[in-house]
Amino acid sequence: MSYFAWRAKIRLTREATNWLIRLTSGRVTTEDADAFRQWCQQSPQHHAAFDEARRLWRNLEPAMSAAPSCAHERQASACAPKWGRRAFLGAAAASVGMLWLKPELLLNPQVGWSSLSGLASDYQTSLGEQKNIVLAGNVTVEMNTLTRIDRRKAGMALLAGEAQILTRAMNLPRWVVYAENGEVRAGAANFNVRNVERQVNVTCLEGEVAVICQSVHRQLRAGQQLSYNASGVGEVVRANLEQVTAWRQQQLIFNRQPLSQVIDEINRYRPGKIILLNSQLGRRLVQARFRLDQLESVAALIHDAYGAKVTALPGGIVVLS
Repeated sequence: MSYFAWRAKIRLTREATNWLIRLTSGRVTTEDADAFRQWCQQSPQHHAAFDEARRLWRNLEPAMSAAPSCAHERQASACAPKWGRRAFLGAAAASVGMLWLKPELLLNPQVGWSSLSGLASDYQTSLGEQKNIVLAGNVTVEMNTLTRIDRRKAGMALLAGEAQILTRAMNLPRWVVYAENGEVRAGAANFNVRNVERQVNVTCLEGEVAVICQSVHRQLRAGQQLSYNASGVGEVVRANLEQVTAWRQQQLIFNRQPLSQVIDEINRYRPGKIILLNSQLGRRLVQARFRLDQLESVAALIHDAYGAKVTALPGGIVVLS
């Protein structure tokens, strides 16, 4: 192997190890997953380097979890410095020349849902959590996973996530839900608002609601839905009410949706992260119904249905390729 080829191999090993550390940190964000997918797709060598780092992890894991077999060893172990997962992987990487290239193992990944942003909102739910709140005495709000809400005068702001709102007849001004660059106004109605990645979906379940965005006014009646984002407002369409409200029955329903979208939605409920590397597989259409307490088996189901290669990593990380 030439000097330059050796340097390139060491660089890939360093990058792959850093990715493994980041993916097993427990703080993986959507941006991390997208960046990892792009890194892995650069070349077959990138993919092979990550597989090699993963094998190294599996070989080292028994040594990390081995317990001392006698009281003397336990006492010595208590006095000895404890090596964490990151430090152990860093030392392993150094054994193949990582230190020669000045390793950058202590990453500072973008903080995901567990960041302080949730503390800035009046109400919030964590991953997989659902919560009911009552606002203004006559407005009931059911919050889905990863949802943040702020109180407003005669209304609320859905900063992120999803909520189903029931407003009863009242003499006060219409209840207003602010979401991104639009708002939803309701008198006596039952409706669902979803704000995920700055895409807002509004579904009217009962009564009527008005949607106002970018000077566009739309009226929704029961069973109707529309979407809007920074680019504009969509047309009013007929809604699949069972699919929209399935989360309230602890289910997820997908009706001929691309697998990539299915995985993105599952990641909003499931600890860890499922990362899809195969773009062709991601375009496969999925017709499925999952219970929220059975999402751990989704990767196995995808393997059985589509023949995807499944790589399980610590911290609930699953790589599909």
